[in-house]
Amino acid sequence: MGKYTLSSGGMGRKALKRRVLGLALLFVVTAIITYPQPLNSLIGWSNNLLKWNLPQINKPFVLGLDLQGGTRLEYEADVSQLPENDKKDSLEGVRDVIERRVNTIGVSEPLVQIARAGQAWRVTVELAGIRDINQAINLIGETPILEFKELSDEPPRVLTDEEKTKLEEDNAQVKKTAQDALVKALAAPDTFEAVVQETSQHETTKQNGGDLGFIKDKPEYADLFEVLKQDAAGTVHPEVIETADTYTIAKVEEVKDAGMEMFASHILISYAGAVNSNSSSTKDEALKKIQDIKQQATAENFTQLAQYFSDEPNASMTGGDLGWFGKGIMVEKFEEPAFALSKGQISDVVETQFGYHLIYKIDERALNDVRVRAAFLKKLQESDIVPPPSPWKNTELTGKNLKRSQLDFDQYSGSSQVSLVFDDEGAKLFGDITRRNVGKQVAIFLDGQPISIPTVNTEITGGRAVITGSFTIQEAKLLAQRLNAGALPVPINLIAQQSVGPTLGQDSINASLKAALYGILFVVFFMLVLYRLPGLSAILTLALYTVVSLGIFKLLPVTLTLSGIAGLILSIGMAVDANVLIFERLKEELKLDKPLKTALEEAFKRAWTSIRDGNVTTLISCAVLYWFTSSVIKGFALTLAIGVLVSMFSAVVASRALLRFLAGFKWIENKPWLFPGGKKSTTDKV
Repeated sequence: MGKYTLSSGGMGRKALKRRVLGLALLFVVTAIITYPQPLNSLIGWSNNLLKWNLPQINKPFVLGLDLQGGTRLEYEADVSQLPENDKKDSLEGVRDVIERRVNTIGVSEPLVQIARAGQAWRVTVELAGIRDINQAINLIGETPILEFKELSDEPPRVLTDEEKTKLEEDNAQVKKTAQDALVKALAAPDTFEAVVQETSQHETTKQNGGDLGFIKDKPEYADLFEVLKQDAAGTVHPEVIETADTYTIAKVEEVKDAGMEMFASHILISYAGAVNSNSSSTKDEALKKIQDIKQQATAENFTQLAQYFSDEPNASMTGGDLGWFGKGIMVEKFEEPAFALSKGQISDVVETQFGYHLIYKIDERALNDVRVRAAFLKKLQESDIVPPPSPWKNTELTGKNLKRSQLDFDQYSGSSQVSLVFDDEGAKLFGDITRRNVGKQVAIFLDGQPISIPTVNTEITGGRAVITGSFTIQEAKLLAQRLNAGALPVPINLIAQQSVGPTLGQDSINASLKAALYGILFVVFFMLVLYRLPGLSAILTLALYTVVSLGIFKLLPVTLTLSGIAGLILSIGMAVDANVLIFERLKEELKLDKPLKTALEEAFKRAWTSIRDGNVTTLISCAVLYWFTSSVIKGFALTLAIGVLVSMFSAVVASRALLRFLAGFKWIENKPWLFPGGKKSTTDKV
């Protein structure tokens, strides 16, 4: 029996193993991206068991109209009243408006195409997964609305007595819900997490049972910390905690030492030049004054002295009261001597950037940090009944007054800008608007959304204006198109409508998958019978090719249609075709009694030219199909192009590394029949 000894073409066995391991890792990662359900189940189990909050992979494939179901609408645009040069740009603006309108009803990535059919212009809209077809038709059929607005000084509307009563009643009901949940939690503190899941309206914290972690240093929970910082671990706070925004029930899960805090008051004597000082005293005068106060100060009269002498704002009302505070709250020059005092002691004169201080330490206590679990219930606000007024108010200037807008360039800087030309009425209205808004902003709205908010530098008369900014040429061109969509309304009439149900879409998916499965099984059988061990390597790289391609489709994402799936299946055949070229070359080399190493390297080398040229011509065809055909063919072209690029990697890189790796095993050496054309004993020393 003959024997082959294979060298890895200059690549050491360890390097070859690393390459194969890398390919295996690529397979696992892309397989998880393509089909994440098993990993998501493991993550869900871990989160429930270990109380983790690991994210799951929830990115789906994007399905096209023929797979997901939906509607295709075809319109005819009436551009008979437009100059020939304006027709295409105006229709581009209409396409932009339709895309934004359809997005407002929840359709992601609508496909809007404009095509010319003889003298007519057609606008085709594909809405995958649309639920309310009539709403989509109504939205698309409206003429774009262009508005010019100025800043509003309208005060917010005051609630009526009836609205105030309704707000109080609704909040009373929310508070009762919180109180009922609190009663349940107090009766069984161990079930607090379940109470949170049942009651809390804060979705982010609700997912992990309301666990907020330690909250002392979290500003968003400052009010909550003040209430809970003295509670013992394992206790549910006995009252509903009411803040400006929420009703909260809380449980302290854990307590840890966080240093000390102190309760103090102070007297401040400032001088001219001190921070935030309004005093006219010199520094020496301020020092002498506070030294005199120090001679008089006792624990009993400190508040009265602060009310009478202190320069702190509102000291006459607060008596210098600083409340409870921990380290890191006050400036360092104040904090250090303050915490060094004994309880009941008055400090010597302390100097900070604000002036001179006397500090009276009234009390101190250990400061705890607490880990809290909480359920938040939203407290209704006036804004929930009466939304805040719009910052913009309408003017009489609208799109009907705009004759045209176009991309322009500044004659000095060369920067992109958008020029506007109004009719006679619009020129007067625009002049009035700019005159009363010099130094202020005005807004240009299209379909209720602001598309530009320029600042008025000077009154503009004559009916011409420019919008300047940090525009790229493409951005300025797009803005001009949007303006023209409102200024040059193009009537569009629905002439055809086609609906595809989700059941039919699922049937298409099932039929495509069935065809792909049968095709792959036939290919596997063919490759194993005809090419043996190289055929096995081709099957393994074909599996890698499939998951990598699907992973790319999901990550980009590529919208999958029936034609796109056809492109994928065709590219699978082309991936196998590259392997067939290589293996046929290998068979020819082995029949010439060449050593396996030499035969293998020669096979890859000689097949590469044919593989490259064939795939390049296919990619050129894909580019032509993508740029110059309809949406149905575009999906086919895109998936085929991606598949061709991945197949070149799988056939030339992955297959080569895997074949070298498989042939390197000892038991292969005595079985030349595993390779096509292998009959005689050939030895290739390493």
